[in-house]
Amino acid sequence: MTKEVDFHHLGIIDYKEAWDKQESYHKEIVERKLGGGLDSNYGGHLILCEHPHVYTLGKSGAENNLLINDNFLQKIGATYYKINRGGDITYHGPGQLVGYPIIDLEQFGLHVKEYVSKLEEAIIKVLGEYGISASRLDGATGVWLDASVPGKARKICAIGVRVSRYVTMHGFALNVNTDLTYFNHINPCGFTDKGVTSMEKELGRELPVAKVENSMKAALASVFDFSIRQ
Repeated sequence: MTKEVDFHHLGIIDYKEAWDKQESYHKEIVERKLGGGLDSNYGGHLILCEHPHVYTLGKSGAENNLLINDNFLQKIGATYYKINRGGDITYHGPGQLVGYPIIDLEQFGLHVKEYVSKLEEAIIKVLGEYGISASRLDGATGVWLDASVPGKARKICAIGVRVSRYVTMHGFALNVNTDLTYFNHINPCGFTDKGVTSMEKELGRELPVAKVENSMKAALASVFDFSIRQ
């Protein structure tokens, strides 16, 4: 049976506010599971949004991958959070489409690695719609361009998730029209030898984030086989 997922378009929203919403939805799903189970057609939640300038460090990340101090953070109008997802440090900001699926993997019959792989598949599918050929990179999560070309691999979408009681949090960040100079202040995802890019940089033109968001909704629904409930 196709699952139904509640969709939340949040626009540009403060990182901590969106994090609190994720925690609330995650708690709701876990409590429903423990209280007698979820309906067979229940899929969970999908948040799509943008954030003001912010750096987030995953629980396994190294603090020295943030290359600037508090004063410089303030100067460039950015904030910094240590958070409870996997992965290292990344940047979120305007022009970047951020997605937070909060779903029960048991409902979808998925293991964590399969879940991450499906996220990557959906993102690769979206990029393909815009004429950008993307792929995975062995030994690294996320979506990359020229992954197999020495010295040219560059990340276009970061992925970092948390799974507790088989319910997911956090997700992905696709660079659409992102100001890539903000990545100069970190070692993105802990890498010092690989670059970052955006759809705008690759195509040479700015894209409507709302249009990419609609493509992402459709791709996720297709890959995970769920329907969107507005």
